[in-house]
Amino acid sequence: MSTFYVTTPIYYANGEPHAGHAYTTIAADVLARYHRIKGNEVSFLTGVDEHGANIDKTAETEGLTPQAFCDKLAPIFTKLWERLNISNDIFLRTTSELHKRGIRKFLTALYESGDVYKAPYEGHYCRPCERFFPEKELTDEKICPIHKLPLEWVKEENYFFRLSKYQDRLLQHYSDNPDFVYPESRRNELLNVLESGLEDTSISRSSVSWGIPLPFDPEHIAYVWIDALPNYITALGYDADSEKYRTFWPANVHMMAKEITRFHALLWPAMLMAANLPLPKQIVAHGWLTKDGEALSKTRGIFIDMDGDIETYGVDAFRYYLMREFSFGNDGDYRPTRLHQRYNADLANDLGNLLNRVLGLVNKNFDGIPAPSTPDDIDTEIVEMAQTTSEKLDEHMATFAFDSALETIWEFVRRVNRYVQQTEVWTLAKPETIPRMGTILYNCLEALRYISVLISPYVPETAEKIQKQIGLSEFDTVAEWGRLPVDIEVSRGEPIFPRIDLKKETAKQEKKTKEQKSSLISFADFQKMDLRVGSVTSAEPIEGADRLLKLQVDLGTEKRQVVAGIAEHYKPDILIGKKVIVVVNLEPATIRNVESHGMILAASDESVVLVSPETEVPLGTQVR
Repeated sequence: MSTFYVTTPIYYANGEPHAGHAYTTIAADVLARYHRIKGNEVSFLTGVDEHGANIDKTAETEGLTPQAFCDKLAPIFTKLWERLNISNDIFLRTTSELHKRGIRKFLTALYESGDVYKAPYEGHYCRPCERFFPEKELTDEKICPIHKLPLEWVKEENYFFRLSKYQDRLLQHYSDNPDFVYPESRRNELLNVLESGLEDTSISRSSVSWGIPLPFDPEHIAYVWIDALPNYITALGYDADSEKYRTFWPANVHMMAKEITRFHALLWPAMLMAANLPLPKQIVAHGWLTKDGEALSKTRGIFIDMDGDIETYGVDAFRYYLMREFSFGNDGDYRPTRLHQRYNADLANDLGNLLNRVLGLVNKNFDGIPAPSTPDDIDTEIVEMAQTTSEKLDEHMATFAFDSALETIWEFVRRVNRYVQQTEVWTLAKPETIPRMGTILYNCLEALRYISVLISPYVPETAEKIQKQIGLSEFDTVAEWGRLPVDIEVSRGEPIFPRIDLKKETAKQEKKTKEQKSSLISFADFQKMDLRVGSVTSAEPIEGADRLLKLQVDLGTEKRQVVAGIAEHYKPDILIGKKVIVVVNLEPATIRNVESHGMILAASDESVVLVSPETEVPLGTQVR
């Protein structure tokens, strides 16, 4: 049995996951599922990167410790992966002891290579990237090429990795392994970087406290990328040289978005060379997503509404669209109108109607799946196309051509639909032709079983529904013709892709919008609220109330006692000195025998986040 190890990046946990994260993770999931049905032993890794200055800063603004902030955010990722039916075997957090042990071992090996040294450094630094940019990569404006933000000039003493030493070895590796970076456009970009020369890179920060201390100098914290990249081995038990590590490393595929390939395809392999460890076999980078031709932007409100589209079309349709619509490796434009078209044409019409139609004919004319007894040349064509479809699929999957793979499967789906039309099977329900009818319907059902195996990496729920409706109690993962047993009862259920009327969906959305508008208040009513900036001076639990804290808030000209239901999300000592927004003209209330003279504003969903002013303002300032 062969092994297959696929990874996503461990996503930076300073914000909630978005459609770009979903795209990477679904693509990796498709690969993992595909290799499982091919009989390979698979390990599929994803996770979150929880260290670094950005997370420390974000946690501070929310009044949380970095660990508490990460503990709140990590489950949001796991819940999304569950909703998207992601089949990962490992979910790694860099705050885990497993990772910390592995990092300490890896950093020690890196240090003992002789290619780590300490030196002062100054340069242009992007805080969101947590990266220094060399002069040759910058324009005169000194703007981060990724975040389009002004860079800071930072001076500090760091440890460095002698990356420049590995330039020639990396060039040789690229020459010996032309598929090491995929697609070719990414490989060419990185070759240009290599040929222009590599500079030694900082691997520590002395000004950051949230992270893993260097084992050879605890005064320095491992730079976030140096901490993150070895996750691919630490997650396997590298620290103890575990059987899982020996089985699955080196990775077959590191899957990621194109903006982080430089770290994975230059820095990571050079560090592995220094530590005398095997290199991953392939670095695969996909393009960026846009929405209706525009770049995604939180500030401009341009985003992909995953929740809304999954609610309307289902998770399998969402997965299908992402893998079918875009050429992997290139940028892709997400268009809800195209999702709707793909749903109705490919899923509802081509596949859903085929299943529904064949099951209806079987139910009407047979007690169970009929035996094939009267073969014809046209039947042979269907059997042969099933085999060639599987072979073409393997070729496309080897080059990450997910869209072409799905188109190949759908060519077979459409061919089976034509087979039903060409044979006019519905006219054969007569004593003299019923055996022929049974043969054709068996072939249709076996084709559907075969198709369900091929599509299962992409739309796993749909694949299972198909096999259940054609009578299989356990999912058959083998794409070999003739495995469908005869005489078992089919169990035709609801259509697997009921048609969706976009007008009705639009009307439903408009009704929802009207209902929301009906709950609007007038501006005059809003003006009645008196909102003030305050600072928490003390906080303590309320006896017998697990969710409540008693706060003393300084409003500049006065102090207020306020009861807030935030104890599950904030520890009292974290709140001291935190700026908050207080509704000061509420009627007093007594809660658990404690008087409350106001209300603290907070955003509330699965977690609670207090609202705070972005910059320093005087206490008592009115919020308008």
